[in-house]
Amino acid sequence: MTRTLAITAGIFAVAIAGGVLHYTDAEPVVTFVVTGAALGGVAWTIGIATESVGARYGPAVTGALQSTLGNLPELFIVLFALSAGELVVAQFSILGSLFANALLVLGLAIVAGSTKQPDGTMTFGARLPNDTATLLILAVFLISILGLSDQVGDRASHHQVEISVVGAICLLVVYAAWLVGYLRSDRTAEAALVESKHSVLPFGWAIVLLAVSGVLAALVSEWFVDAIDPAVEALGISKAFTGLVIVAIAGNAVENVVAVQLAAKGQNDLAISVVKNSVAQIACFLWPVLVLASLFFEERLTFVVDPVFLGALALTAIAIWQITGDGRAALYEGLALVSLYVVLATLVWFE
Repeated sequence: MTRTLAITAGIFAVAIAGGVLHYTDAEPVVTFVVTGAALGGVAWTIGIATESVGARYGPAVTGALQSTLGNLPELFIVLFALSAGELVVAQFSILGSLFANALLVLGLAIVAGSTKQPDGTMTFGARLPNDTATLLILAVFLISILGLSDQVGDRASHHQVEISVVGAICLLVVYAAWLVGYLRSDRTAEAALVESKHSVLPFGWAIVLLAVSGVLAALVSEWFVDAIDPAVEALGISKAFTGLVIVAIAGNAVENVVAVQLAAKGQNDLAISVVKNSVAQIACFLWPVLVLASLFFEERLTFVVDPVFLGALALTAIAIWQITGDGRAALYEGLALVSLYVVLATLVWFE
């Protein structure tokens, strides 16, 4: 506990430093780097606190809780990006979160989990991977319809916002129905966690840390978004790459770290639960919620994406269904997912 609190104090110090840089109009690149690091650190503290709060429950509840609170930084980043008129950053941040979790984090978790097994194969419950693949395919179906309509320029393409709102509501209803059923019928092979054994922090400390981290996530996200424009101009990188790679990895530090650690410890069901819950949440909860929230901003977020990313989303859904649908994954399959992410990030670098 002492070590965890010491690391947390260091992370909070970095966050405060980011605030000082923001309000003193420091060099944008420095502010961008410091607030980005702080964002990843705050996401880590949220993950630690959430793991402690959820330690008395089973993998399903804990995974859902981890994913929900772990997506707080991403939620704030997109909201502040929309309020600042940064629609490209907002959209690519969501896409980046999907790709980062479904390809990079899941791939790394499979690599970590498979290398710990004598036969080189990571095993886990098959229901959640199949469910989340279905939810992702549902979201891709909606995105495909809007994307194709936008490309051909038909009459419906002039009503992208309205169609996106209807689609968002439908996705939220489906996601809610799935989540309730999933939490009620948690039958994963992994036994329920016991707080005294697995909790990193006492329950009271974890609640306080969650509250403080939530506030810091909002503040640091605002400072980070404010630094994006001048920083990317100075660094010579595109906003698309910033959103798809940099923001996505920083905003999803919880899943990046926690899932890989859990897989390395042999807690395969919980590791998969954290990642796959996050994928489902981003596609069928976070994105729809942000589409509805954008109605209050001048810039409206929709489900319309460029054809290359539409294709990437479809292939991602097929890949994770194929690799994890049978409840088994080998080392090469994890490396394949990571490789897909590296290729996609390279493509966006040259966009």
